Amino acid sequence: MEALYHQSNKHVHEVQSQMGRLETCDRQSVHLIENEIQARIDQIFSNLERLEILSSKEPPSKRQNAKLRVDQLKYDVQHLQTALRNFQHRRYTREQQERDREELLTRSYTTNGTQKKILDVANMLGLSNTVMRLIEKRAFQDKVIMIGGMLLTCVIMVLVFKYLT
Repeated sequence: MEALYHQSNKHVHEVQSQMGRLETCDRQSVHLIENEIQARIDQIFSNLERLEILSSKEPPSKRQNAKLRVDQLKYDVQHLQTALRNFQHRRYTREQQERDREELLTRSYTTNGTQKKILDVANMLGLSNTVMRLIEKRAFQDKVIMIGGMLLTCVIMVLVFKYLT
């Protein structure tokens, strides 16, 4: 029993050090390390099952101490399992956010859908096509005036900055 306990305890310490390494590794090797850690944890759990059986076969004077040690080891392994799951959840959330961000950046935003909806609403209201063309022409003219005003404002700001400072 002692040899199996020490071997399991050694595995727990190795998993703890691998968990520290997991935080600093690159994206390609993170899955390999996670799988390795999970395999070690599974092996420790199987060792713990054997240890529980062996601790119940200990002499009565040592049985309480042996069960306490096995329970402490089980508690440590459960915490390692929870820490691994938390890390995997954070990684998955981070990857999902990156995918969403990339999707948003690659999406092209157009006003065609909005313009079609406006035309549909206008047709429902009974506006004629000529009135709609006048509205579209006015919207284009307003855009040109706005851009021209912005450029004129920038030129004035540059001139004021250049000559007054």
